[in-house]
Amino acid sequence: MKIFFIYLTSHKFLLIIFFILFYVLVNLLDGDRGYFSYVKKNNLLIEKTAEEEKIYSHFSSLKLKNEMLSSNSINLDYLDYLYRKFFILGKSGEKLYLIK
Repeated sequence: MKIFFIYLTSHKFLLIIFFILFYVLVNLLDGDRGYFSYVKKNNLLIEKTAEEEKIYSHFSSLKLKNEMLSSNSINLDYLDYLYRKFFILGKSGEKLYLIK
């Protein structure tokens, strides 16, 4: 045991450098701003960006439908489509003949 303490006292500088390097290495890999945290946050950013694009496309679709039903210019074809869809007035693939 005495030999161990003598070895430690003679190599204090190397021991301190070892612990500092170990601390820095652990924080580089696993810290709050470390590599693993970076990869996790990058994956989360990719997921949220895809979700944002999906929500934006849904929003633009709703905006277009709202413009079709606005009081200034009602799109009669879209209204006909909605009536047929909700009230089941026609079947899919059905041919319509207009007689004037």
